[in-house]
Amino acid sequence: MLSERRLQVLRAIVQDYVGTEEPVGSKALTERHSLGVSPATVRNDMAALEDEGFIAQPHTSAGRIPTDKGYRLFVDKLAEVKPLTAPERRAIQNFLDGAVDLDDVVTRTVRLLAQLTRQVAVVQYPSLTRSTVRHVELLSLAPARVMLVLITDTGRVEQRMVDCPAPFGEASLADLRARLNSRVAGRRFSDVPQLVQDLPEAFEAEDRSTVQMVLSTLLETLVEETEERLVIGGTANLTRFGHDFPLTIRPVLEALEEQVVLLKLLGEAKDSGMTVRIGHENAHEGLNSTSVVSVGYGSGGEAVAKLGVVGPTRMDYPGTMGAVRAVARYVGQILAES
Repeated sequence: MLSERRLQVLRAIVQDYVGTEEPVGSKALTERHSLGVSPATVRNDMAALEDEGFIAQPHTSAGRIPTDKGYRLFVDKLAEVKPLTAPERRAIQNFLDGAVDLDDVVTRTVRLLAQLTRQVAVVQYPSLTRSTVRHVELLSLAPARVMLVLITDTGRVEQRMVDCPAPFGEASLADLRARLNSRVAGRRFSDVPQLVQDLPEAFEAEDRSTVQMVLSTLLETLVEETEERLVIGGTANLTRFGHDFPLTIRPVLEALEEQVVLLKLLGEAKDSGMTVRIGHENAHEGLNSTSVVSVGYGSGGEAVAKLGVVGPTRMDYPGTMGAVRAVARYVGQILAES
């Protein structure tokens, strides 16, 4: 375990390196920070931090910079993330409150995160598997054609066409709509198959095949893996950090194009707490020079998806974590109210 003083020195090195982009020397540390000890003591502490792998010397006779291990300890020991200012909070609320539907919410969230953090923003669409049914609408398009509209608690809307084996009257359609919603509205997707399995028996024999066709379409919609959708924005922000990537920015850009990689980076939505992966903690080699800050968002206190940012390891962790958490909270509120 590091002593509190050495932890203080490490914090100062991280803060200065993030702020100045320059390796940090002991003289600069004692001038900029009230460490309460002599430059010689700071030099000794820096030597000990280097021996333990928390900082490194990039060039001969240069200052020191934090390693992945140093950033990890810094993040783990953060007393608090940086709160957003009142104008920043108002800007988030005003920007997101104007959203008209789920697609708009996700698009606005990506733009907002990228602008706030000046990093690459990634937002996952709410997962169907963790959603509940708000309403099922059935619309007659022709005597034997029905449009099924599934609306989730997160505001997601899925539409499917159902070609019925026989004409299905308006009265029967209204009856099916009412019976269906009385069983499934407000229920988890995973519960729906059990709840509707005996529904065809409530209808006349000639209508049962159509009812079964509608139910089959509904169940297919519930299990489709369309939820694994991501929106990414702010990739151009990476060009501001060219010197933070050892050789070239290309492996990072290539990794960001792979949706599977990004989904793994964000992690499981059920792990709704803040996650910070630093440098080599990211399994994908192309992202070994980046850090990923992610958190779950959702309505009713349960995460239905993740959002986060990707940037260089030399990032403002307290500020980035504060922004990601605040945006997730606002998006959750919008979903709860929608």
